[in-house]
Amino acid sequence: MTGRIIALVDGSIYSESVCHHAAWIAGRVQAPVDLIHVLGRREAPVGTDLSGAIRLGARSALLNELADLDAQRAKLIAQKGRAILEDARAILDADGVAEITTRLRHGDLVETIADTEQDARVIVIGKRGEAADFAKGHLGSNLERIVRAAHRPVLVASRAFAPIERVLVAHDGGTSADKAVDHIAQSPVFQGLSITLVTIGPDTAQHRATLSGAATRLSAAGLSVDTRILPGQPETELARLVEAEGFDMLVMGAYGHSRIRSLVIGSTTTEMVRSCKVPVVLMR
Repeated sequence: MTGRIIALVDGSIYSESVCHHAAWIAGRVQAPVDLIHVLGRREAPVGTDLSGAIRLGARSALLNELADLDAQRAKLIAQKGRAILEDARAILDADGVAEITTRLRHGDLVETIADTEQDARVIVIGKRGEAADFAKGHLGSNLERIVRAAHRPVLVASRAFAPIERVLVAHDGGTSADKAVDHIAQSPVFQGLSITLVTIGPDTAQHRATLSGAATRLSAAGLSVDTRILPGQPETELARLVEAEGFDMLVMGAYGHSRIRSLVIGSTTTEMVRSCKVPVVLMR
């Protein structure tokens, strides 16, 4: 499997973690990292025409001054974006990433992903952006939009990077969960890691058969696999399991045919990303 790693950085408290997670993946698959910072439309110069409110000889002078201020603001915003990218590059350099590119883009973040994800392996983003660092009960609006739109796996970085050895995979029997299992089986990222497949719900013959089939595919890829069926509700039990047993990463489908169908579309996946203190990989 080939492909770049897209790391979205914005100067938030999550950006350093995004870089470390991207570097971790790059080290396991020997892939380049593409650092992207997007100057959103709200950061563009306003360019409001105030000439109608200006009278007499002051009009030309004030309009020139406003234009100069607009240009200066645009220049400072671009300089900030380049500084964010250079800081991110320094983190990746220190983590040993050999091939790094940086892109300063203007416009909409989701449109940027659509333009750049075709040859990407994974998209790495923080839970919350620069403007949402103190909104601890909420996810960044860009995160939800990206997961809705992206066709590649999205790794939602936790606030701080920690070594990843044990991976919990939520399997609800849906198409996205099956794709997640296939991705894990094929990706060098997961080689050598301990994988636990879990279904939250009643212990039925169908659930056992589904988990067994998924475990067989992973075992055939040389992975160490454990399976569990646990009672309860996914939106509470998964986060409890991650915390209680010290899992280092959660992988789940962004869409499914049960309560795990949510994000994005509802409450469960949103709750997982919000409450889990480990990185969450979302598969479409």
